[in-house]
Amino acid sequence: MKVTILTLGCKVNQAESAFIATSLSSRGATVVELSDQPDYCVINTCAVTAKSDYQSRQLIRRAVRTGAKVIVTGCYSEVSPEQIRRITGVFDVVPIVSKYNIINMIDSTTSGYSLHCTGRSRPYVKVQDGCNNACTYCIVPKARGKSRSTDIPAILKQISGFESRGYQEIVLTGVHLGAFGRDLNPAVRLADLLRSILNVTGISRIRLSSLEVNEVDDELIELLEEPRICRHIHIPLQSGDDSILRLMRRSYALKDFISTIERISRRVKNIAIGTDVIVGFPGEGEPEFSHSRRTIELLPLAYMHIFPFSPRPMTMASLMSRQIAVPIKKERFSVLNALNIKKKEGYMSSQIGKILDIVIEERCSNGTVLGTSSNYLKVRTTSDGQRKGSLIYVRVSGIDDGVLTGDAIHKR
Repeated sequence: MKVTILTLGCKVNQAESAFIATSLSSRGATVVELSDQPDYCVINTCAVTAKSDYQSRQLIRRAVRTGAKVIVTGCYSEVSPEQIRRITGVFDVVPIVSKYNIINMIDSTTSGYSLHCTGRSRPYVKVQDGCNNACTYCIVPKARGKSRSTDIPAILKQISGFESRGYQEIVLTGVHLGAFGRDLNPAVRLADLLRSILNVTGISRIRLSSLEVNEVDDELIELLEEPRICRHIHIPLQSGDDSILRLMRRSYALKDFISTIERISRRVKNIAIGTDVIVGFPGEGEPEFSHSRRTIELLPLAYMHIFPFSPRPMTMASLMSRQIAVPIKKERFSVLNALNIKKKEGYMSSQIGKILDIVIEERCSNGTVLGTSSNYLKVRTTSDGQRKGSLIYVRVSGIDDGVLTGDAIHKR
């Protein structure tokens, strides 16, 4: 049995796709590229922007042309199932809540799922799904439903499994990671989960995916100082203007965002702070955009993900007046992207002379290895026979085409 898994979108989708792929592999299926004529093709779609919808449809049509049985799941299939069913050749459309049933749809010879296999050097551990927020631009809560958490013992079992197989880093991910544990009985917090992982497992590195700023309190900042928790945090800003934040129904004021980011930067040595920004949101005139740009210039950021506003059906923002023209969105994207490049270059330059811990993700044909540092930078160094997934230390000496370079050294 040959199976192709194609994934669009967030780390949660990637975690779910990896789970499906490795579970099928453990049952004897071979996971292949789409060009290898698979028997089945699973497409895990995204609906966060109109571009994501288009990419999902294109991927489905491309897969259908191979003759594979095409199974579609994910957020786009949740909000637009009839559009997908109208594409000739789609074998099935599977709701998000039944996503893991795809495993038994393809291979019903055994029951249960594989928890510990992965093709990644830094596997994702999905600890939460769904979102209770009501941001006016976002369709994800409609697709994913209310927040739901995995209980801590099950998470610890999965992480211990990764650790026993030699993995050095796990990435905790969720649609709304900061809401972890609120729905459990008794309720727990993300900080409780992190302390449990630190106390029960010996995994070398624990990385957090995106968190909302009002969920990053002093206790969590203190935990970020723990050596085993990666020096990296991603906190979406979305806009650097309070009036736009109110239109977005974001749950914080700009002064609180700035205060938290500055507190993290002061307390956690060499941390990489990333953010998301939407440009061209309805009502964002030149004064609001200029305010947003000035705010971003002053923040100690290592990088940004920038998104031109995309009106999603069934969201309040799609019905708002003062929609921004596409050429203006593109112009504002270019302005912020230039700032993003400057921020990234500045943060990378600050790493020269430092010693960073790297998990190897790729062995290159020229005898070098490429990996990701605790503070979320790509680093290339000469290979000394280290296997993929190894944790090594590198003294950074330069930058080459957007990648840090340096010499591997013995552990400090």
